[in-house]
Formats: sequence, C-alpha cells, structure tokens
Amino acid sequence: MARTDDGRVETRARDDDGQAAVRVAVLGCGNVGGALVALLLADADAIAARSGVRLELVGVAVGDPSRPRSGVPPELITGDAKGLVNDPRVDVVVELIGGVEPARGLVEEALAAGKSVVTANKELLAAHGTALAETAATAGVDLLYEAAVAGAIPLIRPLRESLAGERIRRVMGIVNGTTNYILTMMSEAGVSYAQALAEAQRLGYAERDPSADVDGHDAASKAAILAALAFRCDVVADDVPREGIATVDPVDIAFADRLGYVVKLLAVIERTGGSEGLAGVGGAAPAGGGAGDDGVPEISVRVHPAMLPRTHPLAAVRGAFNAVFVEGENAGELMLYGQGAGGRPTASAVLGDLIDAAHHRRTGAPARFVSRVRPTFRPTDDLRCAWYLNIDVADRPGVLAAVAQLFGDNGVSIRSMEQVGLGDEARLIFLTHVAREGDVQRTLSGLRRLDVVDHVGGVLRVMGDEEEA
Repeated sequence: MARTDDGRVETRARDDDGQAAVRVAVLGCGNVGGALVALLLADADAIAARSGVRLELVGVAVGDPSRPRSGVPPELITGDAKGLVNDPRVDVVVELIGGVEPARGLVEEALAAGKSVVTANKELLAAHGTALAETAATAGVDLLYEAAVAGAIPLIRPLRESLAGERIRRVMGIVNGTTNYILTMMSEAGVSYAQALAEAQRLGYAERDPSADVDGHDAASKAAILAALAFRCDVVADDVPREGIATVDPVDIAFADRLGYVVKLLAVIERTGGSEGLAGVGGAAPAGGGAGDDGVPEISVRVHPAMLPRTHPLAAVRGAFNAVFVEGENAGELMLYGQGAGGRPTASAVLGDLIDAAHHRRTGAPARFVSRVRPTFRPTDDLRCAWYLNIDVADRPGVLAAVAQLFGDNGVSIRSMEQVGLGDEARLIFLTHVAREGDVQRTLSGLRRLDVVDHVGGVLRVMGDEEEA
C-alpha cells in the first residue's frame, strides 16, 4: 500500500512478477472507446497472461456522464477529461475523442506531464503529428497510433520498425472502407453511386453526412500519416491533393470491367526523385529532379479514384476492407490486408499500442523517434501515369481525326480506343500510354472546347499496370 498526496490509501494491482499494473485513462467512449473499455474490464487477466503486463482502468472521460454506459461501472465515468489526464495515478492516456480540439490540448498536456499517449485520431495526427511526436520525444514518453490508419491492420508498426532501414519506393492503399464498399457495390451489383451510398448508410458504413469519406478527406489524412512514416517527412493533410468518388459513374465502372480493370479510391504515396531514377506515379521514371544535396526528399502524396488491373493484389479487396501495398527497394512488394474500421477491430489495434506503451514505461525506453523534415512535393502537373477518358462526340466523318490530333498536339499517346454508337452520337473510350498530368489536363481542356465534343465524361488514372509504361 501507498498513500496519495491527499492522504488516501492507494492499492495497485500487481502482475505475477510483482510489478505494479500500468494505469490507464480512456478519453471517449464511442464505438472504439466502448469496445476498448469492455476489453480492459472483461479480459484483464487474459491480457496480462498473453502480454506480460497488467493494465488497470482508472477512468473514462465522456461528454455526457449522466448517460449510462453498458458494462462500465459508474465510478469510472467522468465528464472532466482534463482532470482525468492530470490524475497522478494515470500512467497512459488513450485519446479516442476524435477531431483536433479539445483532443490536441489534452494530448499535449498528457505528454508534457510525462504520460504516454495512445490515439486513433487520424485528423489530429495529420494536422499536428510531427509537433506531438517531438513533444513526446522531449518528455521521453510514447505517442503511438497504430489504430489511426487501417483499423486492425498492423501497418504503422511495420513502417516505423520492421521497414525502418528500407528505402521505400511507394505505398499505395485502400484506406477508407466506406468508399471501397460503395465502389464494390457499384461494380458487383451494378447500382448507382446514390444507391450504393444509401446502402452503406443503412449498414452503418457511412455517416449521415458522408463527405469526410466520399470526398477523400479521411483518406487524405491517412495518406499524410503514411507519408510521414514511409519517408520520415513532415506531411500534413493540407499537402495532399484529393479527389472523391462522387463523380464515378456506373458507365465508367462497366467499361473498366470490360477492359480488365476495377475502380478503387487509392492513397498513393511515393518517392518521385533521387539519383536512382525512381518510378513516377504510373511506373515511369519522372523527368529530371530528385532529392536535393541537402537530403530533403522529393515525394508525391495524393488521393484519387483510379483503375487497377484485376491482376493487382489491391483489386481483390472488396467491401469495407482495407489493404496497403508497400514497394521497397530491397524488401520488394508487401501487402497488408484486413478490417479497416469498426469498434472491436480498431480497439484491438489500440490495445496493442497500449501494451507496447506499458512495456516501454517499465523499461524506460519509449518507441524510437526519428526527426522529420519538410519534403519537396513534385508538382501535380509533372506526375505521370496512364489515363482512361470517356467522351461523347458527334457521329460524323472527321471527328475521330480531330480528337486524335488534339491528343497528339498535347503529347498524349493513345494506347487503345473503343467506339460505341449512341444514335446521332458516339462514345469514345480512350486508354493512354503514360503521360504527364499537365499534358492530359490540357488535352481535356481542349476537348471541352472542341465543337464536335458534346460531353467529357469519366476521367480516371490507370495505376499498377505493367503495360502502361
């Protein structure tokens, strides 16, 4: 027994080796927080037996403490998150509130007080991850966030530790389960975007306001986190150009299927320069440029829908699942796949970090911190990949020649073309060879001004195809 500063008698549970348990405060009791609390309360002995560390729940901070939480003892519930963070009994703080504020202030306070922090807050990390990591390193404690990207999939730890010495070329992944479910429904059931979204909302995969998912914000935050880890860079969500899936049409998905592709929303993070002439977005070496003499890397980070060949490992990722494909110079190609969201899968990832933080506190050795630099970002116009274009034109002689000339004038080489009759119109489906994005955008602008073009429809990048070079 020991006494606290105010004279209360304090008892602490101990492991089999006699060491005091690590005491945990949880901020937030939603889907993930509730699942984590249930694990800590119901499986404490099993967790201790498997991990070699006993975790003791000290308190749970919630927005409305008057509302009962099933399975959570009332004495653990508090509405004072700040007070719980500053409770001298607490060793590790788990932040599951979400959003930037008040989460940022609470995390900073915990770290400054010498308490390790585990979080699943992608928005916070994508905006302030570097500053928070530096605060944690200064205090000699952990900031761990395996659950912030891809739910239960072990991804952050492999990038931070297992691949720490690897020269990573590219990380490309499906990191948003909502959009992957919608695109899977559109592809397999032939439904419209609106119908697929409504079904995703009915099943709880999409929020009432789905914009964070379908407009690419969620994936952009995760892409920023992955870029920071893969290339040891300071990257924030605002650095990530993004396109959502609302403009993806069933017609384009059907054509993609006929051509041997599937449509996915991808986060693409890659090194775009360097003395070795590393590959660009579509697989072709970028023209000129590279990492400077000062060692500042040049990278590209973006989120957009794209066509993948059916033979690519990511093409088989269906429904609400996530997967991330890593290409390393020595390790080759790796893919990590699994549940990308959900209360229990995400809580499992949080628990893994919590156990790591507990062990690190015992040994006095927090996770290794690597300083980050601001990278150089390759201009979007200079990125290179193959493209799919769908345009409706007047069906009369000379139209195809005029369209093809516009492609040629802008330096965009046509790989294949298919024509579909639409009465007085024709639909032209183009696949290009690898081209500069700036050249493709000029081609699109010219097509929209061309008298014989009635409508420019779907425009999608083509990724992961060996033929595209």
